[in-house]
Amino acid sequence: MTGLAPAPIHERAVEAVVDLLAGERLMSVALNRPDGWPHVTTVGYLSEGLNLYFIVARTSQKFHNAERDPRASVTIRAESGAHGDAVGVSMSGRVREVLDPSMIDRLNRQVIARYPDVHVYCPGGDAVAVLHFAPDIVTCVGVVDGRSKAETFRIGDGPGSGSPESRLF
Repeated sequence: MTGLAPAPIHERAVEAVVDLLAGERLMSVALNRPDGWPHVTTVGYLSEGLNLYFIVARTSQKFHNAERDPRASVTIRAESGAHGDAVGVSMSGRVREVLDPSMIDRLNRQVIARYPDVHVYCPGGDAVAVLHFAPDIVTCVGVVDGRSKAETFRIGDGPGSGSPESRLF
């Protein structure tokens, strides 16, 4: 990786990432443990644009790590071909707890609508927390014929945003 700051994400990249997020169900999330080592686990998620929401137990290491240090990274991958081709996204950002009951209710309805065939436990009481991941950096990765290509973007506006010359894969 070069010392240059990533370019602002453009509309085509956002569309590609949002499509990938909408088509998958699981992500790996990494949060920093108190000793500084990353703690990576797989969780189910719900996406709204580039925003991701997931549920954790309040007694879990994930919850305590996120409370102490909100920095997080997530990865999501999808198979895209018979020869091991794949697309994926890696994002770095921050996690915060969702506390607004009306937002939690809205997210619950979205989960039930998206997964009508899956029994979903909805957050209630003090046993679980809904966490919101908001990305700052997005890296899109494509693997074709055993070769990978990545392009990194930052969230926000700036020169070059929406540039038609910029391509994901």
